[in-house]
Amino acid sequence: MTPQETAVQLGLSFEKQTPGYLNLCIRSGNQLISSGHVSTLKGKLGAGLTTEEGYAAARDCAAKILNSVWNAHGTLDGLKVIKVLGCVNSAPDFIEQHLVINGASDLLHEVFGKTGNGYHARSALGFASLPTGVAVEVEVIFEIIS
Repeated sequence: MTPQETAVQLGLSFEKQTPGYLNLCIRSGNQLISSGHVSTLKGKLGAGLTTEEGYAAARDCAAKILNSVWNAHGTLDGLKVIKVLGCVNSAPDFIEQHLVINGASDLLHEVFGKTGNGYHARSALGFASLPTGVAVEVEVIFEIIS
């Protein structure tokens, strides 16, 4: 199955987006660079939100990114995931940012393959706050390979 077919089978939806204030996914040469996409979930990990809730929020961010990539590229096929940056709204003593951002990485692995084009570099960072109080923000860089 292709990445696009896999994403549809996983239940991801792809809807046309109306251009806004910022570009949600921009092409530069052979790269697609997403803006940070935020979770629907709001709150702070380690102070009301669990790691599992954060994991789901990061997966939500990745699904939104895939929709933006689809809008910019027309398909998820012919792409390689290069770099993921995950930002976690964290309590001072919360240390499981990497487990939260696994939610985004795992979805990308499911769609593009864990050992193939979905195998990526990643940073998972904790922040004192994120815009509008969201729990997680994720951005991704893709390479166009065909």
